[in-house]
Amino acid sequence: MTTLSTRPPGPKSHGLIGNFPMGSPDPLSLIKQWADRYGDIFHYRVLHRHVYYLNHPDFVKHVLSTDAQNFIKGEAVRFNRRIFGNGLVSNEGKSWSHQRRIIQPAFNHERIGAYAGIMTDYAERTIADWQDGEARDIHQDMMRLTLEIVAMALFSVEIASQTDRISIALNTLMEASSGARMLLPPTLRLIPTPGNLRLLRATRQLDRIVCAMIDQRRATPSDSHSDLLGTLLRARGEDGELLSTRQVRDEVMTLLLAGHETTAVSLSWTWYLLSQHPDVEKKLWCELRNVLNGRSPRMQDLPQLPYTQRVVKEGMRLYPPVWAMVRNPVEDCEIGGYVVPAGVTVVMSQWIMHRDARYYDEPERFNPDRWLEERAKSAPRYSYFPFGGGPRVCIGASFASTETALVLATIAQKYQVRMAPDSVRPRHGIKVILARR
Repeated sequence: MTTLSTRPPGPKSHGLIGNFPMGSPDPLSLIKQWADRYGDIFHYRVLHRHVYYLNHPDFVKHVLSTDAQNFIKGEAVRFNRRIFGNGLVSNEGKSWSHQRRIIQPAFNHERIGAYAGIMTDYAERTIADWQDGEARDIHQDMMRLTLEIVAMALFSVEIASQTDRISIALNTLMEASSGARMLLPPTLRLIPTPGNLRLLRATRQLDRIVCAMIDQRRATPSDSHSDLLGTLLRARGEDGELLSTRQVRDEVMTLLLAGHETTAVSLSWTWYLLSQHPDVEKKLWCELRNVLNGRSPRMQDLPQLPYTQRVVKEGMRLYPPVWAMVRNPVEDCEIGGYVVPAGVTVVMSQWIMHRDARYYDEPERFNPDRWLEERAKSAPRYSYFPFGGGPRVCIGASFASTETALVLATIAQKYQVRMAPDSVRPRHGIKVILARR
């Protein structure tokens, strides 16, 4: 019988290293095997870190919502603060709540409706030079497109001339701020290795670009600037003083990365899935033709594009923009009949949960119409959580979902995307062959 004094089951530890799934050739497959074998909660050790993996919607709800005040981002925050400072993603506590209240209005329904024209305009500009039969890396196209959209929508900045430089630097930051690197002791991250030096150069380059944006806006102050950058420059901190340049920089840097990278990944995988499922792609195109008849989609068209929205939702089920979330309990707590000690690493994986056969028939199958089925609609809230949940649910969730649907509708009307033979995954690019409608 399980007692609160025992650890959950898990894979056997290998000496000082323990277990290191991120070093596996296919870490997600390995973690899925562990989840299938050990159940809703399992434990393993990576060097000095004890990891508790949660694979049940009730446990995810406990961490993200019910007992959210007992969980912080921990080592993820400590690492990301080197890059993003005290931006919304990396901050904690009362100051985070204050930041959230400042930024939230930029993501309300009315504002997202105002951004919709930017999303479709930039999508049309992206494909203006595409040619029938052309080979392209569509992941890089989506990265550039979503970066330009977030820069214009939130900060009113046209960055077309700098997109490649910014994108490369942001990719360097993203690679450095995810996965196993966050488990390294802080001292190792300060050693001047080639990787650490690349990170330092990328951070400095983005600092110069972002601070130039801030300085230029400050040089032309106006209450008419209704974008997020204008809001940040007028906002006051908890002490009643205007936010410093550093504080504004942290928010802009955070939202540039978080606001474009995850959406680009979602779009890239959706193109991949559509290329592998011509029946779904045909059904999507028929809906777009019948509703839009070649014109640009608008925000008010989305309710008349239910299949398009199901394609987006199903794409995020199979390939969520973030594959796992990490938290650390501040105090000992109970989850699933086990004591989870303060300070350990708690991981909840969207990738694993979204493929759980208890909630999804044929979970590996790309089937947008599953969201019409009662079983999927009635599944527990946290069996599907691409944007997290609770008080720290992604502030840009509606922005990202709207952008994904509008970009998809704009491009899929005019081009069919077919995978090139040597294409693999977004990390290495998705090479496609374009077929004009």
